[in-house]
Amino acid sequence: MGDNPQMGRLLPIIFCQACDRVELEDFVKQTCFFKNYNFRWHFFLLLVLLFGTVACQNNTITEDENVQATVDTAVSLTVTAQDAPDANDEVAQVTISPTWTAVPTEVPATATVAATLPPPPTSTPPPTSIPIPTNTPLPTATASPTAIPPTTGPTQPPPPTVPPEPILGGNILVNGSFEEGWYHLNGAPEFQLPNNWNLSFDSGPTGFGSQSWDKWFPPEIRVLPRFQLPDNERDLFVRNGEYTIKAFKGNGPISLRLTQDIALQPGTYRLTVHVYPDLVASYDGGKQFSSDPGAGEILFVSPNGTGWMLFSAFGTWNTFEHLFTIDTAQTVQVGVGMRGRYALPSNGFFFDDWSLQRVEN
Repeated sequence: MGDNPQMGRLLPIIFCQACDRVELEDFVKQTCFFKNYNFRWHFFLLLVLLFGTVACQNNTITEDENVQATVDTAVSLTVTAQDAPDANDEVAQVTISPTWTAVPTEVPATATVAATLPPPPTSTPPPTSIPIPTNTPLPTATASPTAIPPTTGPTQPPPPTVPPEPILGGNILVNGSFEEGWYHLNGAPEFQLPNNWNLSFDSGPTGFGSQSWDKWFPPEIRVLPRFQLPDNERDLFVRNGEYTIKAFKGNGPISLRLTQDIALQPGTYRLTVHVYPDLVASYDGGKQFSSDPGAGEILFVSPNGTGWMLFSAFGTWNTFEHLFTIDTAQTVQVGVGMRGRYALPSNGFFFDDWSLQRVEN
């Protein structure tokens, strides 16, 4: 009771009410109306006591209810704060904890638009890094054939002369029409040579320019039978018999010599060759032969050989004749050199039906 201040305030009130009830009892006893009605007096006294007690209890209950209502309100507010949504929880945490720092919401990486950078400058390749296009105009050919550099040695005899109507002997060349078989030079399949013939070719810079392709490539040689050629090319590329020779290289310059060593007696001889320069600059709309006369050249190998000479035309058979004279019996090297100085799609030469004949008159 000492811990309840409400009860301390109610005790004087109860005491006063008890005193009033004693005085009221004396008054009733002295009244004539209740003297003869003992039962009624006791009943009335009981009612007074009950009403007084109820009044005291109602006052106490009212004050207790006020206290309880205050407590319930505080509890209700606490429960309401605890049941708030998560967003309110974050606000409450910010208020209670002064040391709490709000963490900014992370923005996805894709939400940030990166600044567009200018493209890097395009580097220009050096002029020697790209082969010359096949449809690019080729350099202008020189007005005269390229001469062979002079070499030290005995003075060459003057060109021989023949009568207007020479009498010629038989063909001295061995396998001059390339009908007598073939072999692979050094076992290399790209060098398929006719029997009794030798191949040599140049390598290194061409000396005609500084492009990356300005170097001599090894040629490829084929002994082609008629039946391996397309129908429309059989009569075109085979002049005599059943075989023809093709020397070629795609997209690369070539310089080669096809020769034969043969023992000869003193006299004058005529070397005759037939060559088809298949020098194609483009295949757009069919074969487009090079328009540069210097794209293909030919020379003779003999005791008094020649310099480089131009073809009369590309895409057709060209016939060349060469005369030489020897004063003593000897083994000589005879043959033909061919070259294509540009990296054409087809640097090719067909040849067939060669002959070496002695002038008898």
